[in-house]
Amino acid sequence: MDLREEYAKFSDEELVKSYQSGNVAVVNYICEKYKPLVLKLSKKYFLIGGENEDLIQEGMIGLFGAIGDYDTGSDVTFFHFAQICIDRQMIKAIEASNRKKHSPLNAYVSLYDEDGGEYEEPSSVADDPAEIIIEAEENLSLIDRLKAVLSPMELQVFELYMKDFDYKEIANKLGKTPKNIDNSLTRIKAKAKTI
Repeated sequence: MDLREEYAKFSDEELVKSYQSGNVAVVNYICEKYKPLVLKLSKKYFLIGGENEDLIQEGMIGLFGAIGDYDTGSDVTFFHFAQICIDRQMIKAIEASNRKKHSPLNAYVSLYDEDGGEYEEPSSVADDPAEIIIEAEENLSLIDRLKAVLSPMELQVFELYMKDFDYKEIANKLGKTPKNIDNSLTRIKAKAKTI
């Protein structure tokens, strides 16, 4: 029996608890399972002159943050917690870009139909086993590869950013200016695109 079949036996909450207890391999399965949700949530926004991949990347950062921050003793399901974290991360990225006056994220339009139903929980990971293996290999050690290219300062900024601290809070914690933090995050995102 492969790991995917093994992981499929557990609830999302149990999988997240396993990750938080040190089973880092399970994160690839969770990310793959929730990738359709990230894609669906990213379609709520239209980036004038931008690429949807930027929002998808932010959504995956939000998902990763949700995996680390989820309270396994909570009454809220991981699915709903992740949905909020993913959405918040995308909105935060858009707002940050607006503050920094950066195009292409300067203008966005919500395409979400407020009268629409709730999002459906992802039912399964991709159907094609070859795709699953390829994507799992791509996701494997993503954080380690990113850490390998980040400076010590960038690594500190990245870890605090993943814990949902804003620019000012990160600056205060590290004794830097918000502009230093902005520059670090810009470099981190550029490096993340190269790994």
